[in-house]
Amino acid sequence: MTVVPYKEQSTSKKEQVAQMFDNISPKYDFLNHTLSLGIDRIWRRKAINLLKKDRPKLILDIATGTGDFAIAALRLQPDKVIGVDISAGMLEVGRQKMLKKKLSEKIEMRLGDSEGLEFEENKFDAVIVAFGVRNFEHLEEGLKDMRRVLREGGKVVILEFSRPRAFPLKQLYNFYFSWILPKIGRLISKDQSAYTYLPESVNAFPDGQDFLKIMNTVGYKNTTCKTLTFGISSIYTGVK
Repeated sequence: MTVVPYKEQSTSKKEQVAQMFDNISPKYDFLNHTLSLGIDRIWRRKAINLLKKDRPKLILDIATGTGDFAIAALRLQPDKVIGVDISAGMLEVGRQKMLKKKLSEKIEMRLGDSEGLEFEENKFDAVIVAFGVRNFEHLEEGLKDMRRVLREGGKVVILEFSRPRAFPLKQLYNFYFSWILPKIGRLISKDQSAYTYLPESVNAFPDGQDFLKIMNTVGYKNTTCKTLTFGISSIYTGVK
């Protein structure tokens, strides 16, 4: 069963996810850092560090949102980072952020779909995604298209929420994700569904070894999974 933000609507998951992020875009950064207690910044740095040896010059950031992962990728000193997202609202917030930080020449923000990327094959040295793949309507198709635009030998780095397995963190995590987070999210974002969709989408996502199997199926090699903060999130890597 496909998890969607607005269950009363008959539109596709892709359309609903774009609508949801458009709705919450003005408060997204504040909520993202607040609800994660700032740990999301550490997770992004750890994910980007896995590309240090590769020294990618051209990076594609899928589901870039407001561009936080693209900004983190500048630590690698690339020539350019191109961020794509299906939410025009998130991209607009991101563009304003780049202007304020004077990063517009280094980071380009484009409207784009992970399942139909408007780039030629073998274009990018690295493809990165933070907290975006679980929102894909067709997970395998998105992963395949990411691989298509990645050059031979290039690396994909995917940061995504996962589910802790150990007691008592599993129980504390489920309580926070299912009860506390949605209430705070609704109060601040004014969107009744966005922060209910978050835990539902995480629970439905095939994390850990299940996700590595999917990556292997669509053609990635040397796949790895590294868990962070007792399994609350994971970093997946693969090579074309």
